[in-house]
Amino acid sequence: MGTGVTPLYDGWQRINAHLVAGLPKLGQRELELKAGPDGWPIWALVAHLAGARVYWLCGVFGEPGAETTPFPDPQGGAGWGDRLDVPRDGDELLIAVESSWRIIEACLNRWTPDTLARTANRERGTEIQVHSRQSVLTRLVMHDSFHRGELSMVQGMHRVPCRAPWEPLV
Repeated sequence: MGTGVTPLYDGWQRINAHLVAGLPKLGQRELELKAGPDGWPIWALVAHLAGARVYWLCGVFGEPGAETTPFPDPQGGAGWGDRLDVPRDGDELLIAVESSWRIIEACLNRWTPDTLARTANRERGTEIQVHSRQSVLTRLVMHDSFHRGELSMVQGMHRVPCRAPWEPLV
Protein backbone atom coordinates (compact mmCIF):
# COMPACT_ATOMS: atom_id res chain seq x y z
CA MET A 1 0.00 0.00 0.00
CA GLY A 2 1.20 3.52 -0.81
CA THR A 3 1.44 6.58 1.37
CA GLY A 4 -1.52 8.22 -0.30
CA VAL A 5 -4.90 9.30 0.98
CA THR A 6 -6.36 5.83 1.50
CA PRO A 7 -6.80 6.34 5.28
CA LEU A 8 -8.87 9.48 4.61
CA TYR A 9 -11.42 7.37 2.74
CA ASP A 10 -11.71 4.53 5.21
CA GLY A 11 -15.09 2.87 4.79
CA TRP A 12 -15.38 3.34 1.04
CA GLN A 13 -13.60 0.04 0.50
CA ARG A 14 -16.16 -1.61 2.77
CA ILE A 15 -19.07 -0.31 0.67
CA ASN A 16 -17.36 -1.69 -2.42
CA ALA A 17 -16.58 -5.03 -0.76
CA HIS A 18 -20.24 -5.50 0.17
CA LEU A 19 -21.28 -4.70 -3.38
CA VAL A 20 -18.76 -7.20 -4.77
CA ALA A 21 -19.87 -9.87 -2.28
CA GLY A 22 -23.55 -9.36 -3.05
CA LEU A 23 -23.46 -9.36 -6.84
CA PRO A 24 -22.84 -13.11 -7.34
CA LYS A 25 -25.89 -13.83 -5.17
CA LEU A 26 -28.20 -12.00 -7.57
CA GLY A 27 -29.71 -13.82 -10.50
CA GLN A 28 -30.93 -12.14 -13.67
CA ARG A 29 -34.44 -11.82 -12.19
CA GLU A 30 -33.11 -9.88 -9.20
CA LEU A 31 -30.87 -7.73 -11.41
CA GLU A 32 -33.98 -6.64 -13.35
CA LEU A 33 -35.82 -5.41 -10.22
CA LYS A 34 -36.74 -1.71 -10.03
CA ALA A 35 -38.16 0.63 -7.41
CA GLY A 36 -40.94 1.61 -9.81
CA PRO A 37 -41.89 1.68 -13.49
CA ASP A 38 -39.60 4.64 -14.25
CA GLY A 39 -36.71 3.48 -12.08
CA TRP A 40 -33.54 1.88 -13.30
CA PRO A 41 -33.10 -1.86 -12.74
CA ILE A 42 -30.47 -3.00 -10.26
CA TRP A 43 -28.08 -3.98 -13.05
CA ALA A 44 -28.21 -0.44 -14.52
CA LEU A 45 -27.59 1.18 -11.13
CA VAL A 46 -24.50 -0.98 -10.60
CA ALA A 47 -23.21 -0.37 -14.13
CA HIS A 48 -23.75 3.38 -13.74
CA LEU A 49 -21.91 3.39 -10.40
CA ALA A 50 -18.89 1.67 -11.98
CA GLY A 51 -18.98 3.78 -15.12
CA ALA A 52 -19.00 7.03 -13.15
CA ARG A 53 -15.79 6.01 -11.40
CA VAL A 54 -14.03 5.54 -14.72
CA TYR A 55 -15.55 8.68 -16.22
CA TRP A 56 -14.33 10.96 -13.45
CA LEU A 57 -10.94 9.44 -12.72
CA CYS A 58 -9.86 8.42 -16.23
CA GLY A 59 -12.01 10.64 -18.43
CA VAL A 60 -11.75 13.89 -16.47
CA PHE A 61 -8.48 13.46 -14.57
CA GLY A 62 -6.64 11.34 -17.13
CA GLU A 63 -5.81 8.53 -14.74
CA PRO A 64 -4.76 5.23 -16.36
CA GLY A 65 -6.85 2.08 -16.32
CA ALA A 66 -9.96 2.72 -18.41
CA GLU A 67 -8.77 0.12 -20.92
CA THR A 68 -8.95 -2.53 -18.18
CA THR A 69 -12.67 -1.86 -17.64
CA PRO A 70 -15.81 -2.23 -19.76
CA PHE A 71 -15.54 1.58 -20.25
CA PRO A 72 -12.38 2.04 -22.37
CA ASP A 73 -13.58 5.41 -23.73
CA PRO A 74 -14.92 7.21 -20.67
CA GLN A 75 -15.45 10.47 -22.57
CA GLY A 76 -17.24 8.73 -25.46
CA GLY A 77 -20.81 9.46 -24.39
CA ALA A 78 -23.24 6.96 -22.94
CA GLY A 79 -21.42 3.91 -21.66
CA TRP A 80 -22.71 0.37 -21.79
CA GLY A 81 -24.12 0.87 -18.32
CA ASP A 82 -26.45 3.58 -19.56
CA ARG A 83 -28.00 1.45 -22.32
CA LEU A 84 -31.20 0.22 -20.71
CA ASP A 85 -32.00 -1.84 -23.82
CA VAL A 86 -28.95 -4.07 -23.20
CA PRO A 87 -29.27 -5.72 -19.77
CA ARG A 88 -26.02 -6.77 -18.12
CA ASP A 89 -25.51 -9.95 -16.15
CA GLY A 90 -23.87 -10.46 -12.80
CA ASP A 91 -20.50 -11.49 -14.25
CA GLU A 92 -20.30 -8.34 -16.39
CA LEU A 93 -21.26 -6.18 -13.42
CA LEU A 94 -18.70 -7.82 -11.18
CA ILE A 95 -15.98 -7.13 -13.74
CA ALA A 96 -17.12 -3.49 -14.00
CA VAL A 97 -17.17 -2.94 -10.22
CA GLU A 98 -13.87 -4.68 -9.55
CA SER A 99 -11.99 -3.09 -12.45
CA SER A 100 -13.27 0.40 -11.62
CA TRP A 101 -12.35 -0.13 -7.96
CA ARG A 102 -8.76 -0.92 -8.94
CA ILE A 103 -8.56 2.57 -10.49
CA ILE A 104 -9.90 4.12 -7.29
CA GLU A 105 -7.41 2.16 -5.19
CA ALA A 106 -4.53 3.26 -7.39
CA CYS A 107 -5.55 6.91 -7.03
CA LEU A 108 -6.03 6.64 -3.27
CA ASN A 109 -2.60 5.04 -2.94
CA ARG A 110 -0.82 7.46 -5.25
CA TRP A 111 -2.54 10.77 -4.50
CA THR A 112 -1.37 12.56 -1.37
CA PRO A 113 -3.01 15.24 0.80
CA ASP A 114 -0.75 17.77 -0.92
CA THR A 115 -2.03 16.77 -4.39
CA LEU A 116 -5.76 16.75 -3.60
CA ALA A 117 -6.07 20.41 -4.64
CA ARG A 118 -4.91 19.64 -8.22
CA THR A 119 -7.65 20.40 -10.70
CA ALA A 120 -8.96 19.21 -14.04
CA ASN A 121 -11.41 20.82 -16.41
CA ARG A 122 -14.68 19.20 -17.41
CA GLU A 123 -16.51 20.48 -20.46
CA ARG A 124 -20.31 20.45 -20.28
CA GLY A 125 -21.58 21.94 -23.52
CA THR A 126 -20.18 25.46 -23.61
CA GLU A 127 -19.43 25.49 -19.89
CA ILE A 128 -16.05 24.59 -18.43
CA GLN A 129 -16.15 23.29 -14.89
CA VAL A 130 -13.06 23.07 -12.70
CA HIS A 131 -12.90 20.12 -10.30
CA SER A 132 -10.27 19.28 -7.72
CA ARG A 133 -9.16 15.74 -6.97
CA GLN A 134 -10.66 16.20 -3.50
CA SER A 135 -14.05 17.24 -4.89
CA VAL A 136 -14.12 14.30 -7.29
CA LEU A 137 -13.21 11.76 -4.61
CA THR A 138 -15.96 13.21 -2.40
CA ARG A 139 -18.39 13.09 -5.33
CA LEU A 140 -17.54 9.44 -6.01
CA VAL A 141 -17.85 8.37 -2.36
CA MET A 142 -21.25 10.02 -2.20
CA HIS A 143 -22.26 8.64 -5.61
CA ASP A 144 -21.31 5.08 -4.60
CA SER A 145 -23.16 5.46 -1.29
CA PHE A 146 -26.24 6.98 -2.91
CA HIS A 147 -26.60 4.21 -5.46
CA ARG A 148 -25.72 1.52 -2.92
CA GLY A 149 -28.62 2.88 -0.86
CA GLU A 150 -30.88 2.64 -3.90
CA LEU A 151 -29.84 -0.98 -4.39
CA SER A 152 -30.66 -1.75 -0.76
CA MET A 153 -34.05 -0.07 -1.09
CA VAL A 154 -34.95 -1.98 -4.27
CA GLN A 155 -33.80 -5.25 -2.76
CA GLY A 156 -35.79 -4.58 0.41
CA MET A 157 -38.92 -3.67 -1.56
CA HIS A 158 -38.72 -7.03 -3.31
CA ARG A 159 -37.66 -9.00 -0.23
CA VAL A 160 -34.23 -9.79 -1.63
CA PRO A 161 -31.68 -10.12 1.19
CA CYS A 162 -29.11 -7.33 1.39
CA ARG A 163 -26.51 -6.62 4.06
CA ALA A 164 -25.70 -3.15 5.30
CA PRO A 165 -22.07 -2.17 4.66
CA TRP A 166 -21.28 -1.98 8.37
CA GLU A 167 -22.35 -5.58 8.90
CA PRO A 168 -19.72 -8.32 8.65
CA LEU A 169 -19.19 -9.87 5.25
CA VAL A 170 -20.39 -13.44 5.21
